[in-house]
Amino acid sequence: MSGEEFVPLSLTPLLIGMFAAVACALPGNFLVLRRQALIGDAISHVVLPGIVVAFLITGMVSTWPMMLGAAGAAVLAVVLIEAIRKLGRIEPGAAMGVTFTSMFAAGVLLLEQSNTSNVHLDVEHALYGNLESLIWLDAIGWQSLFDPIALAALPHELVRMSVTLVVVSVFIWVFWRPLKLSTFDEGFARTLGIPTDLVGLALVIIAAIAAVAAFDAVGSIIVIAMFICPPAAARLMTNRLETQIMWSVIFALLSAILGFFIAGYGPLWIGAENAVSAAGMIATVSGLILAATAIWGPCRKRGGAPVS
Repeated sequence: MSGEEFVPLSLTPLLIGMFAAVACALPGNFLVLRRQALIGDAISHVVLPGIVVAFLITGMVSTWPMMLGAAGAAVLAVVLIEAIRKLGRIEPGAAMGVTFTSMFAAGVLLLEQSNTSNVHLDVEHALYGNLESLIWLDAIGWQSLFDPIALAALPHELVRMSVTLVVVSVFIWVFWRPLKLSTFDEGFARTLGIPTDLVGLALVIIAAIAAVAAFDAVGSIIVIAMFICPPAAARLMTNRLETQIMWSVIFALLSAILGFFIAGYGPLWIGAENAVSAAGMIATVSGLILAATAIWGPCRKRGGAPVS
């Protein structure tokens, strides 16, 4: 594929998929180690009431109000999960299950009782996103990367995911020590004066921000897969947290790149006429990488060994 075809049609969807994968995988490392990996699944369910409330307030279906409503619902969900987990003293999985099923049901009831059920909420869009459609129409080739007019027409999803990735990366870099200590030895972290409850809440809020930012562009399938598969695969490669972070980024990028190109060209290689979902293929590749590390990873037989 020449630059005249690749840049406008494939560059921006590929970058958005890569940024979304890494932005979810980074906090996913700590969520996997804390046994809270399903927080991404929970967030993907709880955005419905936020979207409905945003529509009721604004009266229109547009990206930013819906995103703000989804973000508000996601933050509320993680606060409720932490509250139920702490006050009820139940395992995180049970707290997540109670929260996301209750909020999803509340969203359905609100949708039905507020006479907004005729508003089109595309289930396929929520699952698969619209990655393939995020093309850069004003680009004419690689030279467009240096053209201010063309750059101004970049898909806003690319800008949003770039900013989200920077925010997530800065958060992990700034709070690396309290995150690491509270993840592996919460009692010791408390003796050092680290507010472990606040750190845990901040982590899930950052995860919610990453999930909601990626939700509109890539759908819930990639969000859930990237929170779990790259960090879990990285865990099977090493027992050092710093190295695990590195491996998770590599696996996330590899999943996004291979999945995107296999989705577009794989069916053609075997004689099929149509491409398949990029989001679904990216999630599939991430699952295959996890399966490969589970079979051949150096730490597969030492999965219970402590991480340092």
